[in-house]
Amino acid sequence: MRVALWPQSLFGRLIAALVIAVVLAQAASLYLFARHLERFVLDSSVREWSRRITEMTLLLEQLPPDQRAPAVARLKEQAARLALRRERRGLGLRMHAWHHGGIPYLLLPIEAGPPPAPDAGPPEPPPAQAEPPPALQPAHTHGWPHIFIRLPFASDVERVLTQQLQADLGSGYDVTVRAAVAPAAVVIPIPSPFWGLPADHPTQSYDVAVGLPDHASLIYRVTRAAPGTPLPKNLIVNLILLVFVLVIALYIAARSITRPLSRLASAADDIGRGLRSPKLEEKGARELRHAAHAFNTMQDRLHRYLDSRTSVLAAMSHDLKTPLTRLRLQVETQIEDPALQARFGKELDEMESMVRGALALFRGLNDEEALEPMDVDLLLDTVRGEFVEMGRDVTVEGRALGPFPGKPQALKRCITNLVNNAVNFGARARIVVRDGARLEISVCDDGPGVPADQLERVFEPFYRLESSRSRDTGGTGLGLSIARDLAQAHGGALVLRNRPEGGLEARLTLPRGR
Repeated sequence: MRVALWPQSLFGRLIAALVIAVVLAQAASLYLFARHLERFVLDSSVREWSRRITEMTLLLEQLPPDQRAPAVARLKEQAARLALRRERRGLGLRMHAWHHGGIPYLLLPIEAGPPPAPDAGPPEPPPAQAEPPPALQPAHTHGWPHIFIRLPFASDVERVLTQQLQADLGSGYDVTVRAAVAPAAVVIPIPSPFWGLPADHPTQSYDVAVGLPDHASLIYRVTRAAPGTPLPKNLIVNLILLVFVLVIALYIAARSITRPLSRLASAADDIGRGLRSPKLEEKGARELRHAAHAFNTMQDRLHRYLDSRTSVLAAMSHDLKTPLTRLRLQVETQIEDPALQARFGKELDEMESMVRGALALFRGLNDEEALEPMDVDLLLDTVRGEFVEMGRDVTVEGRALGPFPGKPQALKRCITNLVNNAVNFGARARIVVRDGARLEISVCDDGPGVPADQLERVFEPFYRLESSRSRDTGGTGLGLSIARDLAQAHGGALVLRNRPEGGLEARLTLPRGR
């Protein structure tokens, strides 16, 4: 079974197109916001790193060469102590939040209060009762992924940091920035300007080599979070909520457009079936009101035209019966020649047959028979029995899967006309039933068939072929026209085709969906 990815209904396509447009617009906005946030974080970090590196470089440059190494060692030791204090302070804040029932993750990205004084000792460990429950301890090291959703954008940190340092230090210093490949003993660590990163969070380090005017060099190491843009989870939730609200609004708007169109299509289908449906409600948008008003006006004009035409033709057909009856009496009483009397009688019979056919045609167009579930197999058996009683060879093959909602008398007339056409011009008729998504009833004969260029013309009223289907057969040329009208009144179709093995096939197709 083939599944269509794109909706087939207008309502589905409107919803799908609008939802896709909203999602794409939100994705583009999210992308632009993430790039802007990434640039802001990068510029802030680079400026802070450059300021600290510049200050340390200018201070270390004033020292004699033999005092620089001890100074670098003291800087490394102070950086290690500061990192330890930050880690302990962050741990204490998280444990305090747990103890008071708060949400510790909200405290991680922001450092509370100024950093501790250089001479202050390490903070006292928190009291025993502040220990978090065992189930919450893993969050000490896995808080960051629960706070941010990261988008993988790559930033050119080396180029931006090099340009910033060259601008701050001046042209007398050689600056080289490259990604750190291994631990080094002589580097000076520069603390991150953003506190609160968990110890196990992925980071990326860069070594900054600054060449002094006296040909000595200093190496600094800066560390930042792994490349990417951290986005708050609430932002994603807000975007999802926005899309959800827009989808609901679009659903209501699209439904208000497609529902009147569905009613309009259903009413048009009822007219095609010969049903008199009530007028459409003229409400909704201006264009929909205009369409409903135009349809109601067209329906009224069409019904008036059909009623007046049927009345006129019925009256004319009724009035023709009186002169035809008088002519028949005159032929039988005043003409003594039997051959001439038979010829005039045949002409009068043909005229009466044409009058009856015209009445049947217009009666079929204005048929008010109600739809009801009917047994198609029983209907076909009834038609076959009537022709068998007249000595005709008619067979039925196949069975219907279930009842079909239709007009029993109208559908019987349609099939009877097709079978009568087959037995008159093909000696025998074979009815083949195929049922599924559509109900197909084919009437096949073994006659001479119909020329390919005449397959559509034979449905015209009073049209008859001059060769195999001539006046000698007694036909009026209305049987197929009436049968097609009745098929279309059921929402179906009737087509003719010449069979490869010989003969003609009349295929009646009726939809099961309506």
